[in-house]
Amino acid sequence: MASKKQTVELIALQCEVCKRRNYTTAKNRRNTQEKLEFKKYCPHDRKHTLHKETKIK
Repeated sequence: MASKKQTVELIALQCEVCKRRNYTTAKNRRNTQEKLEFKKYCPHDRKHTLHKETKIK
């Protein structure tokens, strides 16, 4: 049996400065089709930087 495509998808948030994936979160694909962007704290840079959505491998 094939599984259904889920509406809630797990994603990772990648820092734009150091390119490391620091956070994971869930996203509802029906409500938000565009990529998420948050300004969050990066522990490697020790400051708030822009984090963008990437896929979890």
